[in-house]
Amino acid sequence: MAEDPRESMQIHSHGKPPSARRALVLATVGFAVTFWAWALLSPLGATLREELSLTSFQQSLLVAVPVIVGSLGRIPVGALTDRLGARRMFPTVALLTVLPVLYLGHFADSLAGYLVGGFFLGLGGTTFAIGVPFVNSWYPPERRGLALGIFGAGMGGTAISAFSTVQLAAAFGPNFPFDLVAIVLVVFAAIAFLLLRDRPDRPVPSGSMLTRLAAALRTPVALQLSFLYAVAFGGFVAFSVYLPSYLSTAYGLERGDAALRTAGFVVLAVAMRPVGGWLCDRYPPIPVLTCTYGAVTLLAALAAFELPLAPVGTVAFLGLAAALGVGTGAVFALVARLVEPSRVGAVTGLVGAAGGLGGFFPPLVMGVIYGIFGDYSIGYVLLALTAAAAGALTATVVRRQAARWRGAS
Repeated sequence: MAEDPRESMQIHSHGKPPSARRALVLATVGFAVTFWAWALLSPLGATLREELSLTSFQQSLLVAVPVIVGSLGRIPVGALTDRLGARRMFPTVALLTVLPVLYLGHFADSLAGYLVGGFFLGLGGTTFAIGVPFVNSWYPPERRGLALGIFGAGMGGTAISAFSTVQLAAAFGPNFPFDLVAIVLVVFAAIAFLLLRDRPDRPVPSGSMLTRLAAALRTPVALQLSFLYAVAFGGFVAFSVYLPSYLSTAYGLERGDAALRTAGFVVLAVAMRPVGGWLCDRYPPIPVLTCTYGAVTLLAALAAFELPLAPVGTVAFLGLAAALGVGTGAVFALVARLVEPSRVGAVTGLVGAAGGLGGFFPPLVMGVIYGIFGDYSIGYVLLALTAAAAGALTATVVRRQAARWRGAS
């Protein structure tokens, strides 16, 4: 069914026609639902460790496999979205994710079985690379920052999993969370197939997927934006995964208290992502990002002192949540401005993969540092230095790339 051309014209004059709003809502819901599925194993890590008699390394591997696959899978999925469109890709990926969800809920009963299921569960983490080019195509440049920030808040699907998986399993049985997520995925796939529409005039790239991925890698800002997103989103993921253990070990908090404080961190970071996009609609993205990484640098240095939680430590962690959330939204506002539309999906795949992988390594580094020195402060110093490097890169190299892009356009 073709879109009304008058409606297509309204996109650029008013920014939010009915189809654009519908596209944003459906993409955000789809992102949240598939991320909910993607994060199902993480809350069950401790339970599975006891049931399967796993070592700490095996438990970490079990939780990490979906993260790695979901992150790397964004690269081909983003390139396919450029070619096939979100109307095909969103329902397809949602339905394919149902299979590992049901397998994990009903058939996996060993470490090998959970690793295989977790590998394919990684599909749920690839939808970020579908939604960004889709939302990007429906909104004009001056409104893309907020729109992409709202879409990015769908990463709160991981919080849904964190809040509900263990509780649902305890209340209704271990299979129930998986069955519920499978049903939700099927319902979303049906709704997306019926209601989702790609922009009729969206640019469709030519050439093979490998050719387009190679072209994305040659895009001047792709690797730079990948590093910036690895610091911002990777920092968010790392804190959401490791903060409960850190608070329990460093401050002696009970598990429940540490989990609730971590949930507050996650919710604040998710809420600030649209704010980062909105700020980049109002002000140039380069100064927004530079200030954001400067804030992360200062707050990480403050956290390194392990000051009392009330109030300084809490301020440091909540400040980090806000800054990292703003940073994730601002980076993709910059992607929308510096990458030509036909390559947004492929570049999003690369940048999104870097963000996911960026969250994988910091917990390992923190664990090694604590194991050697019995102290977390060096890890926070490394975060501060990395954020400072990201700020310097933004203020110099990326600023020059943005200036060249404005001159060329």
